[in-house]
Amino acid sequence: MDKLQTPTVIVKTRWGLGSKLAVVGTPFLLAALLSTAATLWVSWQLDGGAAAVNEAGRLRMQAYRMALVAASGPEQELVGLTQEFETSLLLLQSGDTERPLFMPWDEQVRLRFDAVQADWAQFHAQRPSDAPDNAAPLRSDTVRFVADIDALVASIEAHMARWTSILHLLQIGVLSLAMIGATVLIVTGYRFVLEPVQLLKQAIEKIQAGDWGARVERVTSDEFGTLADGFNGMAEHLQLMYRNLEAKVKEKTLELEEKRERLESLYEVTSMVAHATSLDALAQDFSQRLMRIARADGVAVRWSDQANQRFVMLASSGLSADMVQDEQCLHAGDCHCAVVASAPQLRVIAIRAEAPAALQHCAKAGFNTVVNVPIRLHERVLGEVDLFFHAKVEPSAAERTLLEALNSHLASAMDNLRLQALEKEAAVSQERHLIARELHDSIAQSLAFLKIQVQLMRQAVNGGSAAEIQSVLEEIDVGVRESYGDVRELLMHFRTRANTEDIEPALATTLRKFEHQTGLATALAITGHGLPLSADVQIQVLHIVQEALSNVRKHAHASKVWLDVQQQPVWRFEVRDDGVGYQANNSALEETHVGLRIMVERAQRIGALLEYISTPGVGTSVLLTLPVATLAPLITGASALSPAPALERVAA
Repeated sequence: MDKLQTPTVIVKTRWGLGSKLAVVGTPFLLAALLSTAATLWVSWQLDGGAAAVNEAGRLRMQAYRMALVAASGPEQELVGLTQEFETSLLLLQSGDTERPLFMPWDEQVRLRFDAVQADWAQFHAQRPSDAPDNAAPLRSDTVRFVADIDALVASIEAHMARWTSILHLLQIGVLSLAMIGATVLIVTGYRFVLEPVQLLKQAIEKIQAGDWGARVERVTSDEFGTLADGFNGMAEHLQLMYRNLEAKVKEKTLELEEKRERLESLYEVTSMVAHATSLDALAQDFSQRLMRIARADGVAVRWSDQANQRFVMLASSGLSADMVQDEQCLHAGDCHCAVVASAPQLRVIAIRAEAPAALQHCAKAGFNTVVNVPIRLHERVLGEVDLFFHAKVEPSAAERTLLEALNSHLASAMDNLRLQALEKEAAVSQERHLIARELHDSIAQSLAFLKIQVQLMRQAVNGGSAAEIQSVLEEIDVGVRESYGDVRELLMHFRTRANTEDIEPALATTLRKFEHQTGLATALAITGHGLPLSADVQIQVLHIVQEALSNVRKHAHASKVWLDVQQQPVWRFEVRDDGVGYQANNSALEETHVGLRIMVERAQRIGALLEYISTPGVGTSVLLTLPVATLAPLITGASALSPAPALERVAA
């Protein structure tokens, strides 16, 4: 069987920045250490050789001294010099590491040193005698011996010169090595450190300038390569985040734009329904605006009856005339639209996918989708709005909310129009009741009086009494004049309207009309400053003042009338004249009971205090004092006050 071969895994060696710098710098460091050691060693050799030169130079001096001492000196001194000379030779031969001193041995120095030793042995063996004749040979031997010593010193100096040259070469080599090492370290530092840092800096500047695609090329496998990978990963992450941020910003911008459009649509529809004056105009404007807001191809606004069984089309936009005519009134179940569920809400009707209905107008018109939005008010369905689309449409949650909100505004506007119609109807009914009461209390009674007078006239004519006929004619003439005056007075009263902010112009107009009608002088005095009265209160006050002036015209026989108005602390109106006045049991009071009753009824509506003060021969005053609550409708926005019993006081 063949042996299974283990796969060989090749691991790529990764050189770090420290390893690279160590590989580059270590040879130069070792070379510097070796050069320094060699320089120190050569210097040490030079120091030892210099000491040897000095010691060898002493040999010459010692040789001359021994020659002199041998010629004329004592024996004992010569022995000392001889021992000293031998000590120097031994020192040169063996060296001294403490000084330091050692001979720079080479072949030439060795020969010269052996020659000096041989000369010393011969010189030491031939001790000179005391005879003067032996002095000449001693001098010649000394000269020859010193010459050999000089030759030894010269050989040592020659050897030292070579060491000095070597030292100079080593110094030049160290200097060159330093320069080369510095250059290599600079280039290496730029290549391994500065260049990656520069690339990283450029990439950072591009990122800061908005270039999110900037990357650092991985040119090495050291720490800067790892740093480049980390930077590239961080830049990619930032670029991805920036892209996501842009997408989110666009998404939020679209959301804000959509919300702005919804708010604008709501504001537009709210403004439109607030100014609507009729249901037809409201429905037509709403259908046109909704068609534009919803980008629909057609819109139909339908009103429903109380039982939600019939749906009448109020307005439409974008629909054909035939379709509008055919769907003018839909019964529940005839179409997909006219359906009210138990919990009415927005429905999306896919016409092609739904079961065929009795009416196929939508399909014939080419519509594919109908969005049915009920018109609801307080859980009651008032109708529906149908949006027709040629394409398939599925409204979003925001669009559903917008459509329901718009329909809610439409429902509120429809209800407001209904309430306004009811209010107008009530106002017309009240006005008609007021006119009927005014006619009944004034003209009707005059006509009844004239009817009686006509019967009396018929009786007088039948009786043939001319005096009686003339008397009845005069009564009829008086009655007709009074009826005519009452009619003119009513017409003038009905044309007078109170100002919505201040009652003073209406009072001034009423007095001017009274002056024109009666020829009596009038005076208007207003004191104080108070809050304006509500419109309803102003109308009732104005009618009471007019009724009081009417009584003055009919019964007071006055020459002047005053109208005093006090605004603080409460509103108070006083109509007074300088007429004949009346007693509490006077028949004149009985004749004016109709006008007094009318004023009492009007005062009851506003909860005011009505007072009659009259003095026979002096005049009559009618005082109307309003309660503080009369200002409530103006301040709080209420439309009317609750009726309150009027306080009536009559004083003689």
